[in-house]
Amino acid sequence: MRKDKGIVIKNIYYMLSYAFKILNQSVYEEVAAEEFEDMYNLFSAILSKGIGLQLKQGLYREYKNCQDELPVMRGKINMPGTIRNRLGHERVLSCEFDELSENNTLNQIIKTTVMLLLRNRDVKSNYKDDLKKKMLFFSGVDTLEPSAIQWTSIRFQRNNQTYRVLTGICRLILEGMLITTEKGKYKLASFIDEQRMCRLYEKFILAYYSQHFPSLSVNASQIAWAVDDDIRTMLPQMRSDIHLQKGNTVLIIDAKYYARTTQEQYNKHTLHSNNLYQIFTYVKNRHYAFGDEPNEVSGMLLYAKTEEEIQPNNVYRMHGNKVSVKTLDLNLPFTDLSAQLDAIVREHFGDTLVRR
Repeated sequence: MRKDKGIVIKNIYYMLSYAFKILNQSVYEEVAAEEFEDMYNLFSAILSKGIGLQLKQGLYREYKNCQDELPVMRGKINMPGTIRNRLGHERVLSCEFDELSENNTLNQIIKTTVMLLLRNRDVKSNYKDDLKKKMLFFSGVDTLEPSAIQWTSIRFQRNNQTYRVLTGICRLILEGMLITTEKGKYKLASFIDEQRMCRLYEKFILAYYSQHFPSLSVNASQIAWAVDDDIRTMLPQMRSDIHLQKGNTVLIIDAKYYARTTQEQYNKHTLHSNNLYQIFTYVKNRHYAFGDEPNEVSGMLLYAKTEEEIQPNNVYRMHGNKVSVKTLDLNLPFTDLSAQLDAIVREHFGDTLVRR
């Protein structure tokens, strides 16, 4: 099986399945069972299934303001336009009205992403044929300039909630895989960029522990600064990637996905200093929050394993707390990857912890 930037392609699907729980629905069973050689075909298969599911429910439509010249009144009359028509001896009314339209941002994002996949020569013909059939239902939908999409302005509500996962997958493709050629044309890279992959990696670990270890409190919690006078004005937020807790035992995990897990200077490998400072700060402030209560707060930097010769695997005792640095091998079959994550939990919370 070909690997994508050191990661078995199949594991990308599993990571997406945890991050976007809807992918566990039966409609995606064929995708889960298939072997993929690259990212293009994996995303094409996921989008094809997701769009098909959305078409069965109906494409989301929203009201758009329209203006047209009509023989009968609709909505409200645009007087300047109507007068202009009369002066030109045209017996039509210039009308302004609202009309439900499928040509909205959510559908435009889907079509834009699919059109990029269709232009990619590495996407297999069977996926292209399937996507082309589905695009027939998007004939009235425009495409967008990918770099101009305002992702933060997108709002989901009851009528378009089913688009949340499809939009998330499209964003991962458009933001994480899109590159511009010298001629200003767009094409897709064969891998997701480091920043987007880091977010997926973090989401996956959080969702994995939340699903399989119900006896733990699992979240991405905010950690309060342990200040003596209760004044926290202008202090930056401390939000952990993964916060695991059972009673007064806490493990704070910072998930890191880098091309290089260590930094090198004068032929000496060391940990990324900012990462170590950050996890130590999280651990000590969380520890102080317990006050006089007995507690065990630990921290972990969990790097995605790279192909570098030197990989960190260290445990430190820092001012009474354990801080460890480990790597997670995403290049293994998922059963082995899962075993690595389970071992981390049992190491900190005991072997009796029940996995669901």
